[in-house]
Amino acid sequence: MGKKLGQRISYAFGAFGHDVFYVTLSTYFMLFVTSSMFANTDKATAAKLIGIVTSLVVGIRLVEILFDPIIGGIIDNTRTKYGKFKPWLVVGGIMSSLLLIPLFTNFFGLPETNPVLFIILFGICFILLDSFYSFKDIAFWSMIPALSTETKERENLATFARFGSSLGANGTTLVVVPITIFFTYLMTGQKGEQGASGWFWFGMIVAIVAAGSAIVTALNTKENDSVIRKQTEKVTMRTVFKAIAQNDQLMWLSLSYIAYAIANVATTAVLLLYFKFVYGDASAFWLVGFVAAALGIIAVPLFPTLTRLISRRYVYLIGLAVMASSYIFFSLAGQNLWMILVGLILFYFPQQLIFLSALMTITDAVEYGQWKNGVRNEAVTLSIRPLLDKIAGALSNGIVGVVAIAAGMTGNATFQEITTKDVSIFKIYAFYLPAALMIVSGLVFAFKVTLTEKKHKKIVEELEAEFTAQQAVSSVQ
Repeated sequence: MGKKLGQRISYAFGAFGHDVFYVTLSTYFMLFVTSSMFANTDKATAAKLIGIVTSLVVGIRLVEILFDPIIGGIIDNTRTKYGKFKPWLVVGGIMSSLLLIPLFTNFFGLPETNPVLFIILFGICFILLDSFYSFKDIAFWSMIPALSTETKERENLATFARFGSSLGANGTTLVVVPITIFFTYLMTGQKGEQGASGWFWFGMIVAIVAAGSAIVTALNTKENDSVIRKQTEKVTMRTVFKAIAQNDQLMWLSLSYIAYAIANVATTAVLLLYFKFVYGDASAFWLVGFVAAALGIIAVPLFPTLTRLISRRYVYLIGLAVMASSYIFFSLAGQNLWMILVGLILFYFPQQLIFLSALMTITDAVEYGQWKNGVRNEAVTLSIRPLLDKIAGALSNGIVGVVAIAAGMTGNATFQEITTKDVSIFKIYAFYLPAALMIVSGLVFAFKVTLTEKKHKKIVEELEAEFTAQQAVSSVQ
């Protein structure tokens, strides 16, 4: 196996475990909270604790997101024989995985015996988890511009990585119900139930996969020593935010992508509720994972070809339009499974293509910022993409809690108890508002993002010529 292929596969496996963890934390953890964490408390207390936990999770993640560019600066300042990314990838991956395990418990019954102590311990655990996860998240995705400066190889790395992350995220969606039901039955003897014990073992499996994949990536990747990566300036607090604020293409792309990301998670976070309370059969939820995984397998390898044919700009815009059209089918489907399937296909097929288009534009913004401002910031620049997804992920935690409570889809509620008004409330949050956000995302990208593949290639050539000339002058002197 060639070195490049081995590196791509290892990076893809890292992305697999990374997205298994991400989708678990962003979506399924809150489903555990709303359904099983407080199963042994009375309904009024459970609703109160769900509200507190939801507020804590959203608040902690939003506050810690403000530190992501600083984390990027810390990583950019790291100098070790293993490079600047691998130490954070391994330590962050292992520690965040270990801290995930207690979150899928009720902390030894503290919600019933000592709710105040429970909230304190939960808050500490979640803060530590999110901190370590932030280091790992930024280190992982910041590796792309360090592994190669060539657009083609970056696309190959990103395509392999997104293929792995697609399998991780969608594979998790595919197996979450069977795993939780199986382990619930194994531990309690209850058939067809998603109990607390089932969720615990699901969290344990996720932790093992996430930590192991981070180690594999660290062992089998190598940073590229290009002339334009020879920057040795120390990154300071001031230069961190200056590097972001002065990179206009990074900022406009960020605005477009965050609108898309929030819309995306607002829907994906509550699809299980959709199947359980609108369609009326939670066991059919496996179709979401199957459709998403199958379409990811098809869509991701198409990305390099599509970008050559129509450029990543139009891949991004057309993808948004296709996703927005899916909401028509979701909102009208009711108990019509075929309409739901059409909606799922339109919703999931463009997702990987949109992500890759955004990721490559942000990656190219490293050289754009270096060309424009004279300073190269790899981790700082790439910290923006995980930051945006974490904002969306934090909001998705809140969305699940808000929608579940507002639409009466909590605890032991059943399909028969959900009213037409409840369904209408659900559709507003899950479909109508996300559709509006996707339209905003497309408009911003169409009119403000101008960093194309051709422009990036020209920038790289200018930078290489400039630094080569500087080295020649230095050697003469």
